[in-house]
Amino acid sequence: MATLGIDFGTSNTAAGVMVAGRPHLISVEPGQTTLPTSVFFDYDRKITTYGSVANAALIDGREGRFMRALKSVLGTPLMREKRQIAYERLTLIEVVARFLQMIRERAEAETGETYNRAISGRPVRFHSSDDARNAQAEVDLREAYMVAGFDAVDFMFEPEAAALASGPLGGGQLGLIVDIGGGTSDFSVFRREGAATRIIASHGVRVGGTDFDRAISIAHVMPLLGRGAEVRNTLGNGRYVAPNAIFNDLATWQKIPFLYTAENRRMAADFAKLGAEPELFHRLKTVLEMELGHDIAFAVEAGKIQINKPDVTDAGIDLRVVEPEFWARLTQDALDAVLAEHAAAISACAAETLTMAGVDPRRISKIVFVGGSSLMQVVEGAMVAMFPQAELERTEAFTAVADGLAIAASRDLPL
Repeated sequence: MATLGIDFGTSNTAAGVMVAGRPHLISVEPGQTTLPTSVFFDYDRKITTYGSVANAALIDGREGRFMRALKSVLGTPLMREKRQIAYERLTLIEVVARFLQMIRERAEAETGETYNRAISGRPVRFHSSDDARNAQAEVDLREAYMVAGFDAVDFMFEPEAAALASGPLGGGQLGLIVDIGGGTSDFSVFRREGAATRIIASHGVRVGGTDFDRAISIAHVMPLLGRGAEVRNTLGNGRYVAPNAIFNDLATWQKIPFLYTAENRRMAADFAKLGAEPELFHRLKTVLEMELGHDIAFAVEAGKIQINKPDVTDAGIDLRVVEPEFWARLTQDALDAVLAEHAAAISACAAETLTMAGVDPRRISKIVFVGGSSLMQVVEGAMVAMFPQAELERTEAFTAVADGLAIAASRDLPL
């Protein structure tokens, strides 16, 4: 029974197997070993597309329903609610299952194998403080794998998989995996004992790249759509501040698809009529009417990536999809300020991981950065401050988990 390693991520997904004693990543898209964890239900053609094709359908303005960051919804009641999604009634478990089935079919087409079993990465904690929801998330993901056609699935903590694939580590030295994904931050303290990798402790917190996007959007984009602005009462002279909920949801990847309701559109239209700064709420009205929430989220993500480049201190979030020449300014100082709370949570979790391992920070000789968000300057700065003596390894940040899962899949565990 062949086993496929799958790194099902909040933002990106990869899959791997061992070939000639080395991890081999599947071409999950033409010429690519990772693909966006995106799904697009095309209204007109009545087909479902995935990855970059799904992203392109959204950007091209095709009629349909776009979904991303579904991993963040695992463990919540939303996963099992049957709802109309484009041309079908589906649960989100079924949506995730179709995505995983697509990964399995592309792996089988490339290798000629039949994959009945999967070893799937999972965060140490899907949900930081809710044990019941954390356990339910794995139940939901397991069910999705079964619906996708797998006969069995085992789970491995993502930073522990990355430790299997990390570079050399001297005898007696300790390494720390810093895995900052789209939805979670995970840490593993490890050492090498001969050819084996020994995990000493692992820990995680629900903070990731989509949280970075959300914080940036709330602070720098949503005020331009009316967040924090006043609305006049229908009767009398009083005013009230527009409710934050719609803006917070509009800044949250996984909640955007559910915002385009008649009720929300009516509310935005009322705000545009009664707002003390009506031009702000007219933008909100446009965003809801034209279903531009994901376009804004992609623009925020692009601005975050741009400002994170070396020597870039000032960048713009391109919002011209909403109106001509509409930009939100983003500086490095502003980015550091808005992400300071998340950086503190990441640092605290890293420190707690060392406490669990009974290890002094000075004993960590290598930091292995895993996940695209681990390459953010604010994350690297926090880790360097905690471990100034440690060597930094970034070479396989985007594929280390999938490489490690491929190694684990070849060992015919259960885990």
